[in-house]
Parts: sequence; C-alpha cells; structure tokens
Amino acid sequence: MLLLGVQGCGKSLIAKSIAATWQLPLLRFDMGKIFGGVVGESEGNMRMALELATTLAPCILWIDEIEKGLAGMGSSDQTDGGTTARVVGSFLTWMQEKQEEVFVVATANRIDSLPPELLRKGRFDEIFFVDLPSAQAREEILSIHLRKKQRDPSEYNLSQLAKVAQGFSGAELEEAIKEALFEAYSEGKELQDNHIVRAIERTYPLSQTMSEMIVNLRKWARVRARPACSENTEPIQENKRNTAPRLKSEQVNPFV
Repeated sequence: MLLLGVQGCGKSLIAKSIAATWQLPLLRFDMGKIFGGVVGESEGNMRMALELATTLAPCILWIDEIEKGLAGMGSSDQTDGGTTARVVGSFLTWMQEKQEEVFVVATANRIDSLPPELLRKGRFDEIFFVDLPSAQAREEILSIHLRKKQRDPSEYNLSQLAKVAQGFSGAELEEAIKEALFEAYSEGKELQDNHIVRAIERTYPLSQTMSEMIVNLRKWARVRARPACSENTEPIQENKRNTAPRLKSEQVNPFV
C-alpha cells in the first residue's frame, strides 16, 4: 500500500501499527543509502537490500517518504548516467514478480514526484489518503500525549482543546502539549487547560501555511485514492489564512 497525506498525520505510524498488528518484523528501507559513487554499486546495493527482505519473509518492508529516494528519476539519463532509472527499474520488477510474503508499505508527501509506473495496480494494491485528524481524533491524540506525560486526561476539557486546535496535525498537537508543559514548569504550576490553549494559539499550523496545497490534495485524493479514515474532513479555517508571509515553496501546489 501507498500512504499519501499531510505531513505529521501518522503515515509512518500506520506502517509501524501494521507490523505490530500482524506481529511481523518491520524493515525500514532507506533508499538514500542505496546510491553509491562507484559504477554499478547502486544497482548492487538495491539487489542486496531486496534479497535481504525476501530472506526475512514474511515481513513488512517500510519505505518512508519514497518520493525522496526516487528524486531525479525524470532526469536520470542526463544527470547520473541512468543510475536512478536502473535502480528504480529493479525495484519495480521486484514488486511485480516477487512471490515471497513481503508486504510493502510506502509513505509519500508529494505523489507528483513518483513515476506513474509505480502507481499502477499490481505494484501498489491501493493508495490511501491520510488527512488531518477530525475533532474526535484530536481529542484522542491529546489524551494519548497527556497520558504519556503522566497526566490524567479526564482533568482537562479535551473537547474544547480539540475545537481550538482545528486544523492541527497529530505532530503539531504533540508539540503543543510539550510547549504547554515547559510553560507550566517555568511558572511553577501544574499543567492546566490555559497553558495548552496558549501553546495552540501560538502555533501556526501547516494547514494554514500550505492551505491551498492541502485543499487541492484533497480534491486529487477524492477521486484517485481511498480515505484512510471514514470520518468526514473538516474545512480549513479561514481566520489565519493569508495573514502571514509565506515562502515560495509554501505557495506552490505540487499536486496539480
């Protein structure tokens, strides 16, 4: 499966959860370490890595941010003598022809960077879209991170905190809890709701920084991918959009 979605929403965690649920070893495949400086070394490294995965079968092969590892595929014949193209070709053939029980889970943030032949049926059985968490999911995420910090979630107004944190990813909620704890410690107080609210309000989430990109990604995924969650997505808030300067890279939509 290929997991596409917004950064910080749990794509890598899903891969780890699959391995834990199926009770199979999880192998993290770092494609960046495949490429070497000697002629033929990259192709040899790819074959060795795939042979190791098949030897350890049944297992889960996790490829995090696969588009980063395949960067330069489009200009491979001009920049690296075709090395990237040959490496990707070996990987595609292996995915198509393998008989061993190796379940491949790949994550990606920019699907436009992936070669079209990688996305067809027979290589990845399905593409799932991991969206921003809903209000109920944000409550559960806040509860999890409060328990991890030895705090009782029942002592906090999670529904109100989740409402204030609309548009936040799971990673941003985790950092908000950490920041709130630092602030409470500096004041010599126990963590309270107002500390978490202030930490959330001081955070400019990715859903605001790259709102246009996320909106268009949702449109793309609506017809070309399956939702990873059955809950309806929330619209991106308008209160912070276009109120802060953005980098050029934040204004470009790579999904159109």
